[in-house]
Amino acid sequence: MRLPFIAAFLLAAGTLPAQTNYDTVQVRATSLGRGVHVLFGAGGNVGLSVGDDAVFVVDDQFAPLTPKLLAAIRTLTDKPVKFVLNTHWHGDHTGGNENLGKAGALIVAHDNVRRRMSTEQFMAAMNQRVAPSPKEALPVVTFTDAVTFHINGDSVVATHIAPAHTDGDAFVHFAKANVVHMGDAFNNAGLPFVDLSSGGASQGVISAADQVYAMTNAQTKIIPGHGPVTDRARLKQWRDAVAAVRNGVQAAARAGRSIDEVLALKLGAPYEKEWPAGHDRFVRAVFEETTRR
Repeated sequence: MRLPFIAAFLLAAGTLPAQTNYDTVQVRATSLGRGVHVLFGAGGNVGLSVGDDAVFVVDDQFAPLTPKLLAAIRTLTDKPVKFVLNTHWHGDHTGGNENLGKAGALIVAHDNVRRRMSTEQFMAAMNQRVAPSPKEALPVVTFTDAVTFHINGDSVVATHIAPAHTDGDAFVHFAKANVVHMGDAFNNAGLPFVDLSSGGASQGVISAADQVYAMTNAQTKIIPGHGPVTDRARLKQWRDAVAAVRNGVQAAARAGRSIDEVLALKLGAPYEKEWPAGHDRFVRAVFEETTRR
């Protein structure tokens, strides 16, 4: 992915400053138990499983950060990265693919992730064209519904969800560790980015939260695509906030209000303290969904 696209994308997502000096980014690891960790740096949160078998990585942020990601992993294990699973195609989650692929990692993702990464894409929300990714960055193994890895004493299941953030989203369940990585189907830093030009849909975001809530318990640790690790109670609160704003936008749009009038309603105001980012972008996406039918 090209860095101008990455910067524009993350700036719009409310998760990256306008000018990012990757030299100053610090990548830090937090243990979630039973060999599962989360790495925070710049871009999407990285899930990590280490153990006797191999290093298994979920998402890999930006290409310039690969050395720092690997250095953080080396503080936990001396084993190489053998598997990378992408939760979707966006560059803040797949930017390290080329580096890790060249180093021997097997890249895995949903069918639509490879399809979008292998052809030019247009990100309408940012008015950006994204060039095809190099061959080494593309997923080598793809799946339609789900795929299971039996690794490091755990069963790690990646499950495709209905179009939500994009049409290629997957969440990853570390069954024994009781950890779920939701990718950008859950943004714990703000309201969701529904990338309509990549096949996303607001109902899918709500459905994904419902699906993960139903399969987890109070002890489950949930890694969002952005923001801090949390639990199912906060996921439910976020889901309800998303649904409330979505329903309000739909009602206003169907009543004939213009997009400017809907934005002026500030439907997300009750949730700005908890989830400050992405409000206008989410309203615009739902308005477009509602009025184009």
